[in-house]
Order: sequence, then structure tokens, then C-alpha cells
Amino acid sequence: MQLYFTRHGRTEWNLEGRFQGREGDSPLLPESYAEIQKLGEYLKDVPFAAIYASSAPRALTTAKEIAKHLKTNVPIIETDDLREMGFGSLEGRLFTEVNQEYPEASQMRKRLDKYDPTPFNGEPIGHLLRRIENVVTTAAKAHLDEGPVLFVGHGASFAASIPWLIGKPLSELRELGSLKNSSLTILETQTGELPYQLKVWNETNFLAEK
Repeated sequence: MQLYFTRHGRTEWNLEGRFQGREGDSPLLPESYAEIQKLGEYLKDVPFAAIYASSAPRALTTAKEIAKHLKTNVPIIETDDLREMGFGSLEGRLFTEVNQEYPEASQMRKRLDKYDPTPFNGEPIGHLLRRIENVVTTAAKAHLDEGPVLFVGHGASFAASIPWLIGKPLSELRELGSLKNSSLTILETQTGELPYQLKVWNETNFLAEK
């Protein structure tokens, strides 16, 4: 069974360099819809059993736009547990401001074993990993005999949790790097039990196609 993951389309706050996080949100950029369309066309023949989407508007809109291009009518299951990592008081603020005030926050992109979100009331990494793992493993087991599943979520949460799902330790979760908007990552499992196998990471070639 294959598990597909995509990050929502690029947003206004992505363009401005702002933290969005679990509670923050901003609209998709107009040009993002064209990229989401290309992703949907790329996936149109995949017989998805279900789409699991973060309840954040930027991700849920992305999921609905992808679904328009699929050849079959695929149910979209909305869940708060696929929302972005909670950044507390950083949400909505510019990266440049935060880097000066909370230089330790940069560990979220480097060494998550050293990341401490306490100063800005952010979400502990263990909590994030547990909620994403629960959604993905439950879905994998539920649809194991039905077909692939698509998860639509967020950059920081997926960049941390996908390596976790393939068995990487906490200190190595960010070694694969970041995920681009509307990119595609694919994991595979035979039983639904962890660890999963990584087949594709951060693919975006289809976005360049005319």
C-alpha cells in the first residue's frame, strides 16, 4: 500500500516569510491554484481510497482542488490532527523578527532533539509526532486492502513526521530537508505497522510541465 503526502499550496504568508502554524492561516496565492491543478492532473489516475486533510483552510482548500481532478469520487476526511506544528506566539510573525528574538527557534529546521518551544508557548515535538503518527497509521490500517491514501498537510509537520514514520531518530528528522508547496512524497507499507519505506521525497517535476 502506498501513502501519498503533499504540502498545501503556497500562501500569502509563505510569500511574506511569516510563521503560519497550527492556528494561523492565510489564503492561497492565485498562482498556487495552477500548481495544485498540475498536482491533481499528475495524480488523476491513482485509485485513492480516501484523502485525509488538515482542517486548516489552506490545506483543506488544496485537498478539495486536488479532488476535482481525480477520475473517481474520493472522500475527504478533515482532521485537526493533521494541522501544522503549533508555533504559539510566533504565528503570524516574520521569520526575520523571530530569528532575532528567539534564535533557538531555528532548531525546528535543524535538530528537533534540541528544539525547545517553551519560550514562545509552542507545541512540543513529541506531541506533534504522536498526533500525525496516529492519523497516518490508523488510515493505513483502515485502507490497507482498499488502495492508496493521500494526506494533505503542512511543511514543518510533514518534514518532521514523515522521517519519523520511516524510523529516523529525533536527532535526524530534518536531515532530508524541507518540503516544497504542492510537492509529492510517497511511503509504502505492507502491513500498516511502522516503520514505513520511503519511495519518493519532495517530488516537484510535474509542476514544471506545461
